[in-house]
Amino acid sequence: MNARDYRPPWSLRSPHLQSVLGSSALRHRRGREALAAAGAVTTPHIIDAGEGVRLQGLHSVLPGAQPRALALLLHGWEGSAESSYMQLTAARLLVRGFEVFRLNFRDHGDTHHLNEGLFHSNRIDEVVHAAKEVARRHATRPMVIAGYSLGGNFALRVALRASATSLPLAHVAAVCPVLDPARTMDAMEAGPQLYMWYFERKWRESLARKRKLFPTSHDFDDRVLGLRMRPLTQWMVERHTEFGTLDRYFEGYSIAGDRLASLRVPASILMAEDDPVIPLADFHALRLPANADLEIAKHGGHCGFLENWHGDGFAERWVAERLDAAVHATMAPLSVTA
Repeated sequence: MNARDYRPPWSLRSPHLQSVLGSSALRHRRGREALAAAGAVTTPHIIDAGEGVRLQGLHSVLPGAQPRALALLLHGWEGSAESSYMQLTAARLLVRGFEVFRLNFRDHGDTHHLNEGLFHSNRIDEVVHAAKEVARRHATRPMVIAGYSLGGNFALRVALRASATSLPLAHVAAVCPVLDPARTMDAMEAGPQLYMWYFERKWRESLARKRKLFPTSHDFDDRVLGLRMRPLTQWMVERHTEFGTLDRYFEGYSIAGDRLASLRVPASILMAEDDPVIPLADFHALRLPANADLEIAKHGGHCGFLENWHGDGFAERWVAERLDAAVHATMAPLSVTA
């Protein structure tokens, strides 16, 4: 299967409908049902992410089955390990013989209490450290990683650091990853305001929760929470990061242009032509290595890719197939040798 195979019915070809339904209650229910139908047993784990940082994640297996590989899944900004696409991807991977670890970023899901400092998108070191810890616990199996939106950006950055940090990744898959944060901010400000309103509401709720848990460290008032996305991000950058300016902060986690050219881990990237959040032009400008494939579907919105009104998603199938094929290719030489 590839991006050309994705042909949603006419009633689901609106990019905005795709993007909104992708995180709807329908899809959340579909995700829970898929995991239950697979027979998944899921347990929460606290992961040492280095320098006193703790991250939480969900580990899922099928009872009685011997996993053939481990998949680490990363959610988008203000999503969580319980997001619909995370559950649906996990369910598809489980039935293909994987065990799955869905990692929550700092301050996502029910984890605000674990760390005093705020989440921001340049906290890559703790995610790499957490990935290594997950790999250590499951060292006898091939490991793959996948992410959606900002999680796709993180997944690709983890893969960029895999060789230097001895992280044994066999493949990375990313769906609608953020490439150039500055251009993504511009696109959100110029586009339909429902996306900006959605992320602003979610982020304000997260910051308010953090303030309640750590009132001494986070004593900002409600005027800060009333700021729009750009000035609120600038406030966060100036007070809670070492970057100083918004431009340097955005540059810190950009993977646009030739920044993925040195990627050694084989990669698969899925994007939609009609994504209303991530600029398509950034993908055409990517300089990718020979071991990376970029597929662009005509439809799909932002991380939607719904195939029908039941909530089934092409992206989750695509991720599972790409990771499954990568693990098969990795293990095939061992089978021949045996």
